[in-house]
Amino acid sequence: MDKFDALRAFVMVSDKGGFAAAARELGTSRSGISRLIAALEDQIGAQLLNRTTRKTALTESGATYLERARFILAELEEAERVVGDLRAGPTGALRINAPMTFGTMYLADAVAEFMAQHPQLKVQLVLNDRFVDPMEEGFDLTIRIAHMPDSTLIARRIAPIHLAMVASPEYLERHPRPRVPADLSEHRVLHYGTMEGPVTWKLTGSGGEEVVRVNEVMCSNNGEVLRAAALRGLGIVRLPRFVAANEINQGSLVPVLEGFEPPSPGLYCVYPPNRFLPSKVRRFIDFLASKYSTRQPWGG
Repeated sequence: MDKFDALRAFVMVSDKGGFAAAARELGTSRSGISRLIAALEDQIGAQLLNRTTRKTALTESGATYLERARFILAELEEAERVVGDLRAGPTGALRINAPMTFGTMYLADAVAEFMAQHPQLKVQLVLNDRFVDPMEEGFDLTIRIAHMPDSTLIARRIAPIHLAMVASPEYLERHPRPRVPADLSEHRVLHYGTMEGPVTWKLTGSGGEEVVRVNEVMCSNNGEVLRAAALRGLGIVRLPRFVAANEINQGSLVPVLEGFEPPSPGLYCVYPPNRFLPSKVRRFIDFLASKYSTRQPWGG
């Protein structure tokens, strides 16, 4: 007896409600189905089905065994699918959502590289700077730069993202340079987020963590918008270093409060909970991890 054939026969009889219907579905004979299940019952030493001329019903042992049989067959199908994907490579469409600035500066090239490795794959990359629930909006995964909250979604951390507090030289000529976090309350601040409620910044120095209420004069959910405002001398901004790196190197934005570090978010791949994560999603996440986990082109 082939154990997996017997399991498939047992599950099919349960689903179809009888031996004849199961035999038609599996393309075999009723007697063949009957022999498989009889052999299965002999092997495990328990009756799985009550058979009458009118119907077939699960016994108590059969109901318990059915649940495990379904799990075993699902695991087998997943293993076969994974091996098939490894041989043939991922196919179909991969839908990705990501932040605008990171998407244009770094992810676009990474996606192109991944597609070159897997020419059978189609990719849809949607960039925006709002939180997207992949389950609600039909994405295979989203890429976020964040401190990930508790969620029903699964988040895999790919790489660190460090923040920099900067201002233009012109702004610092007009305002005294902040020396300690409390000085920020006297400054104009450009904030990533919204103006809903008081805005506070957390900073950690040699004396531990400090929380400062800041005077936000502008808020946005896009780092390039805030960078442009900072270059105009409108205030102090806290940005991912990759957004401000060129301006810092050129001196058009100057770091402030360098002895105090804001909490660093991470680069995350976020996707719905799914025991059988599609190969195309798993491979893309592994690709990003191998590309960025040890060395980041944005310098951390």
